[in-house]
Amino acid sequence: MLLIHSPLPLEFRSNLPGTGAKMKTSAPGRACGIATVLLSLLAVLHTSTPQKNDIDIYSLTVDSRVSSRFAHTVVTSRVVNKADVVQEATFQVELPKRAFITNFSMIIDGVTYPGNIKEKAAAQEQYSTAVARGESAGLIKATGRKMEQFQVSVNVAPSAKVTFELVYEELLKRRLEVYELLLKVQPQQLVKHLQMDIHIFEPQGISFLETESTFMTNELADALTISRNKTKAHIRFKPTLSQQKSPGQEDTVLNGNFIIRYDVNRTLSGGSIQIENGYFVHYFAPEGLPTIPKNVIFVIDKSGSMLGRKIQQTREALIKILDDLSPRDQFNLISFSGDATQWKPLLVPASAEDVNQARRYVAGIQAQGGTNINDAMLMAVQLLSNANRQELLPAGSVSLIILLTDGDPTVGETNPARIQKNVQEAIAGQYSLFCLGFGFDVSYAFLEKMALDNGGLARRIYEDSDSALQLQDFYQEVANPLLTAVTFEYPSNAVEEVSQDNFRLLFKGSEIVVAGKLQDQSPDVLSAKVRGHLHMQNITFQTEIRVAEKEEEFQSPKYIFHSFMERLWAYLTIQQLLEKMILASDAEKQALETRALNLSLQYSFVTPLTSMVVTKPEGEERSEVAEKPVETENERRHFHLGLPLSRFHTMGDRRSRLTGSSYADSFLTERSGYRGRTGPSGKAPGNPGRLGPQGPVHSPSHHLTYHGVRDLLLPDMLLAPSTPDEVDLRIKARVPAIPSDTMTHRHQERKPSGSSADTSQPAKTDSPPAPIQAPPVILTLPGQSVNPLCVDIKHSQGPMNLLSDPDQGVEVTGQYETEKAQFSWIEVTFKNPQLQVRASPEHVVVTRNRRNSAYKWKETLFSVTPGLNMTMDKAGLLLLSSPDKVTIGLLPWDGPGEGLRLLLRDTDRFSSHVGGTLGQFYQGVLWGPPAAADDSRRTLSVQGRDYSATRLLKLDYQEGSPGTEISCWSVEL
Repeated sequence: MLLIHSPLPLEFRSNLPGTGAKMKTSAPGRACGIATVLLSLLAVLHTSTPQKNDIDIYSLTVDSRVSSRFAHTVVTSRVVNKADVVQEATFQVELPKRAFITNFSMIIDGVTYPGNIKEKAAAQEQYSTAVARGESAGLIKATGRKMEQFQVSVNVAPSAKVTFELVYEELLKRRLEVYELLLKVQPQQLVKHLQMDIHIFEPQGISFLETESTFMTNELADALTISRNKTKAHIRFKPTLSQQKSPGQEDTVLNGNFIIRYDVNRTLSGGSIQIENGYFVHYFAPEGLPTIPKNVIFVIDKSGSMLGRKIQQTREALIKILDDLSPRDQFNLISFSGDATQWKPLLVPASAEDVNQARRYVAGIQAQGGTNINDAMLMAVQLLSNANRQELLPAGSVSLIILLTDGDPTVGETNPARIQKNVQEAIAGQYSLFCLGFGFDVSYAFLEKMALDNGGLARRIYEDSDSALQLQDFYQEVANPLLTAVTFEYPSNAVEEVSQDNFRLLFKGSEIVVAGKLQDQSPDVLSAKVRGHLHMQNITFQTEIRVAEKEEEFQSPKYIFHSFMERLWAYLTIQQLLEKMILASDAEKQALETRALNLSLQYSFVTPLTSMVVTKPEGEERSEVAEKPVETENERRHFHLGLPLSRFHTMGDRRSRLTGSSYADSFLTERSGYRGRTGPSGKAPGNPGRLGPQGPVHSPSHHLTYHGVRDLLLPDMLLAPSTPDEVDLRIKARVPAIPSDTMTHRHQERKPSGSSADTSQPAKTDSPPAPIQAPPVILTLPGQSVNPLCVDIKHSQGPMNLLSDPDQGVEVTGQYETEKAQFSWIEVTFKNPQLQVRASPEHVVVTRNRRNSAYKWKETLFSVTPGLNMTMDKAGLLLLSSPDKVTIGLLPWDGPGEGLRLLLRDTDRFSSHVGGTLGQFYQGVLWGPPAAADDSRRTLSVQGRDYSATRLLKLDYQEGSPGTEISCWSVEL
């Protein structure tokens, strides 16, 4: 663990799902003690345990109502000051980045203090005054990949109660065939009344619903209830105090994510039109369309800054992506540093032979040199243009360019505006460009404008253990184009103020949304046409609906909030106006900004154009302003650790600044694992032209615990170039020596009698006996009265079919490394539901509908999917179970003979068709009698094949480390 010693006063925090309370000791010399209670809906910080009996969160509720994909969430927290001195209560909530805050209020002594949303310029004076006093004026800060953090503080008198309430709204976006609503639960104290309610109403009908949690246990399962019918679902989480307690302690076990994923019924039609209170929304994602062939150029940054983990993860992701190409696709690869190099002179078909050649090329990509984005992009466009002129692109196909880079241009043309202009002129509207920014050293604004200019989009890839999966997931989003040139048409006498109604591409698993207002004298029947291009033909979808019938759909459900569709229309229109502002000229931008601002103020949305001024009781010193962060604000300035970093940390009337290269040294070394020194110019070796330190690296195996540090700046590292003597970014580790036989797992096995088995070397009487090993697999055979079966794999070449049962719809494969005596991976595939679980020593990856989710071992997981439950406890035991299926377990065993382990339960549910290397043992094993000379040896016959079994002492790994000694029959395969 990396420890940072802070000169700041110690803070005690208590975070809850959606809100939080934190307690802060006062600075020396203060007239009264100050404690802060921090309530958090989403995971924020790992901090100290809150002091007892001071600030009490006695109620926290989250009410989220999803009506036709539009989510309206209300977070309410009630706290009481149990101390006999004034304390400061800080309300903190994390909300999705795509959400807009619409309301905030505090009720203190019966008086309501609201948040007022104003034009940003109107709030600037209060903002500037607060900044001048060194106070934290920004109430909303970016935290992590998907979230933003809102917080506000107020003084609370002894015995007084405060009610905080925050409301935010968002339109759930369909991605890889699901909508996702994310909440987090992290109270860090017991709460008398804690309740989360999620209501979903979808007139199209709910086709799929699953919940996932990283804090649920079997003991908490009863606190979660899920009810649903054809169009409605209600998820409630309401744990009692006893359920919240961790075993044997008074702390809470609630700490992690709570996710709801769902999808709706669809047909091959013009989509679903829904109407409420004079507004309509048109959802379009037809089923059953064939995929259009694509021509794709991958443009890969291999400059020096990609050295190490980033280039390794890029290679890994590209190899998987190449495997997913359709035989009808064409592709090519361009890698670039100071120069750009194309793999082949022309696009090639995605045949098995060409894909294998490309895999070998990708595996050999090495990182070094500068960054010449301009030449690489123009080379990609030239490849497509030449193929187009030579009529080598299939008729009706879609051409895509996918750029991955981790830094700004440093070689050739380095002016971002000129590069954007060059690329736009070269593409000329013929191809779509998608830009992936790896980490925080790249200008996201530069990539975003270049992508939007050319009919694509930009995405940030976060540096973490799952970066390769992020790349794969993005590719899956654009891998299957269904329609091009999609346009929506409505009668001019029926609708007005319609949102964007033309789109370049529709991809499988996504959805197009159009919203508008019905005219006062609109006809009783609303018709719509959606036109688009399939692979080889045009297509038109036609839809007609009766307005009165559609309006009735939203009048019956009690939990639908009034006028939600009007707010959905405003939300969608504002989002699209903000995007258009990125591309607009200065003259056009002002008109777009004025309209977006007026809508933001009219509907009380905190957007990048508005601010919310939080009013407080008289006597409060600080004015606080909430402003919407944007994606590009924090690049190359702050290191994100789940909390925002700023220059000063204010606590009471003290201001402390963390200085000294030792802080930067240890901090950056721990977070990034960077192995080099920066030169006098701030450039890293092998990376000419890249200035400054590396961006944040979210290491999967290193976590910083902050005690009393909310805001942290590494000023010497971030504000001035470093010399080699000032900052050493190398990391040194001392590894204790391990006996060679331990490393190779060549331990002696012991029979139950304690005598050692025959070995090639005589045993030394003065040496302790070798530790008992855990076998690769332990099988408990149904109805077996003898000891379990321990399977040792001595011969393995390539992936093994461990077991398969077509009647159960399950297959387990694995790769066993005999040299290391462990599985390098195990993969479980289910047919119903269609789902794949791949376990490696690093993590578990669950794939469903081309969507990947990565989970670290020993982080609790509780997922409820129709037909399958997935649970993981803190020991790392992952169980895949269903009421009528065999339970399959995976475990990262770290005892003697470490490595992945497989375990099976409920094996009596195997059908008679089970097979495979392990499955064969569930096909009627016949045991021979013990050998006459040695009762520790027997023979067993399986499907006509005899195996020699020896009774040995082994470690049973099935309940986790350290394991227990068992006597089992050992069989070598």
